[in-house]
Amino acid sequence: MIVPTARTATLAALAAPLALVVAAAAPGAWVLVPAAGMALLILVLLDGLMAGRLRDITLTVPADAEVGEPLPITVLAEIAGRRGGGAPQASIQCDPRLATGGRADLALNDGVSGERWRGVAQVIPSRRGTGAVERLWLRWPGPLGLASQQISRELGDQVRIWPDLSPVRSPALQVFLRDAQFGLIARRIRGEGSQFESLAEYEPGMDRRRIDWKTSARQTRLFAREFESERNNPIVFAFDCGQAMCEPIDGLPRIDRAVSAALTASYVALKGGDRVALFGFARQVELMTPFVTDARAFHRLQSAAAGLDYHAQEPNFTLALATLSARLERRSMIVLFSDFSDPTSAELMIESVSRLVQRHVVLFVTMDDAELDAMAAADPADLARLAEAVSADTLARQRALVLQRLRQLGVDVIEAPWDKIGYRLIDRYLAIKRAGIIG
Repeated sequence: MIVPTARTATLAALAAPLALVVAAAAPGAWVLVPAAGMALLILVLLDGLMAGRLRDITLTVPADAEVGEPLPITVLAEIAGRRGGGAPQASIQCDPRLATGGRADLALNDGVSGERWRGVAQVIPSRRGTGAVERLWLRWPGPLGLASQQISRELGDQVRIWPDLSPVRSPALQVFLRDAQFGLIARRIRGEGSQFESLAEYEPGMDRRRIDWKTSARQTRLFAREFESERNNPIVFAFDCGQAMCEPIDGLPRIDRAVSAALTASYVALKGGDRVALFGFARQVELMTPFVTDARAFHRLQSAAAGLDYHAQEPNFTLALATLSARLERRSMIVLFSDFSDPTSAELMIESVSRLVQRHVVLFVTMDDAELDAMAAADPADLARLAEAVSADTLARQRALVLQRLRQLGVDVIEAPWDKIGYRLIDRYLAIKRAGIIG
């Protein structure tokens, strides 16, 4: 299909006043106006024909992507018979979770012999799920820039958007797993923990409280008890999928930031010999996976986390945490990712967590609200900003009060920026494991 360009529209707009001047100054020359319009139309058609014809076009879309990570979409076009002109332009219609506004535009670069063109659009998925790439438009101009050839193709590509696992693949974490006591090959950790492992002859520097006096009396020399960190501990990562966790933080919903941090910690826990399960809830329970016991089954946790949906509703903490507690047969470590926007919902959360902490080790994880802190610290230039700063400061004080009440209940609280909660969580998990208070 041949379509006129913006240059043609500009020429036609400039010719309209000129036609009025000709009609006023020389009425007998009116025939020149339609002749000029016909000439412009012919030039547009010729320019469109000289733009060449499309031989082939290919769109390459990866089948899988991770939320928040760049996704390259490649367009390859072969155009024959071109007589010059600018670079072809492509536009892709897709699901809004793949690109802002559901559209991605790109320019194609010249390839071999001027006939093959290639362009790459880097889109960043903003939500998990399955996104469709629906339609492709391609336009390439003629040598005069008056007309362009344009084609449109229906597409049926689907992209599965997974949680972000870049922290799991990071060199820092891999080096940590290789060198730390919870290495890639699970081994016993002697000297700490709560599970008795063996007796060893006492040496200077050992903790005297570990001396086994009965055995030492029989053997006439000192023996000390050695312990190992208990393995096979049940770890549950619980996600609040309600409205507060769907709010964006630095471009991505809080729940996606939480899922990424939880999967990173899950990978470390599996390498350490513990069992991991995922639990998600909003108004009702959305997800409860069986316990995964082997790092080779980590993909099951990734697939389950990808299914956590976004809910613009308040979560039901009472139902969710009561259901979780009923399903756990032994003392477990529960990592709860949540946030709160008003004191009422916070009260319900505190009441439910207080019952949970009586039987389990509870770790509450929330992300710093940098936007709220900036509003509270902003210079009040006018009354509107002053009211905004006062409201933000009030919310920040309420937030700090809620976290303090959780700590008083015996809940371990992590409050950190979104890009640090994963590593803070790993450090806290290892500290709790070394203390032997999970099982």
